[in-house]
Amino acid sequence: MDFRLSDEQRLFRETLRTFVDREIVPVARDWEHEGRYPTEIVEGMRGLGLFGLAVPEAYGGLEADTVSFALTFEEISRGWMGIAGILGSHSVSCWMIARHGTEEQKQRYLPELATGERRTAIALTEPGAGTDLQSITTTARRDGDDYVVRGTKMWITNARHADPLPVLVKTDPGAEPAHRGMSMLLVDAGAPGLEITKDMGKLGYKGTESCEVVLDDVRVPATQLLGGVEGRGLQQALSSLETGRINIAARSVGIAQRAYDESLSYARERQAFGHAIGDFQAVQLRLSAIAVRLQAARLMTYWAASRMDEGVRMDTESGMAKIFASDAALECATDAMRIHGGYGYSTEFEVERLYRDAPLMSIGEGTNDMLGTVVARSLLAGKATIR
Repeated sequence: MDFRLSDEQRLFRETLRTFVDREIVPVARDWEHEGRYPTEIVEGMRGLGLFGLAVPEAYGGLEADTVSFALTFEEISRGWMGIAGILGSHSVSCWMIARHGTEEQKQRYLPELATGERRTAIALTEPGAGTDLQSITTTARRDGDDYVVRGTKMWITNARHADPLPVLVKTDPGAEPAHRGMSMLLVDAGAPGLEITKDMGKLGYKGTESCEVVLDDVRVPATQLLGGVEGRGLQQALSSLETGRINIAARSVGIAQRAYDESLSYARERQAFGHAIGDFQAVQLRLSAIAVRLQAARLMTYWAASRMDEGVRMDTESGMAKIFASDAALECATDAMRIHGGYGYSTEFEVERLYRDAPLMSIGEGTNDMLGTVVARSLLAGKATIR
């Protein structure tokens, strides 16, 4: 195994790092507390071409390798994890359209999605269906050349900016097994009956909206059926979530990296009993624990990303990386808060935001408990080996 980055990947990381340090780090704390949408940062990401990460070069995108994809989410999350959410949902959707869309759908959407002129999202979860997507109740009834869509989606990142919004629906609610009756429709912004009703209040993950979306008899042309074939929606969604789990794992690494950076700096500067607190063994042990978890999570994430670049099925690897890295992010954020003592609880320091952002990583793109069973079943079935 070679865990060294290529020259191109190192240059890409340095470009990202400079952007984050200049455009995100100085404003993240204040903008998050103000509830301000990061319009200027989004424009900066457009300028770097980051909205085209998952778009093939033939349609104007970067078509980045998966390790570079992970580097992007790691570096942006080091500055402000919520910003990574804007790019994450967009990239997962772009990857899905690029892989499963018809040529007409690709030509229509991907070039403008690559530049960020259009943005997108993915509407899967519902008030009564999160991890168990086969339980969704949103339906799409065929009526001539259209589908008529009715239902409600919940926790949809980028919902107010998505055009198109891919929506997971049941085109055959009576199908057995249920996934055979599920399809993905590309719903254009402004379609009559499509309403973004509210932004959900959240503990962390600020900077991007997470919305309730109501579809009240929205008419969607049949040409907007992703891939042109009914009954493939769940498979299309789940395949795209493999990249989503890489991006969550990488976001977790970014949170852990910032927790380390802030803790190391504070341990060197904060004085107690006439010494820098970093001179005390208790602080040293917490600091070393952060560093160990951080580097292990980073290597596991890069390993899973490299497996995807090899073109192999890697749902087990991406699940393992997501589980480990997200757990590490929360542990690192907690230890960083302890190193900071009372100041770790203050909104004037970065670590309280890390502490609020980290828990989402164990929930997003499949809860860690659910992913643990997916990994175990794959191992028991002999579909993956650990050696």
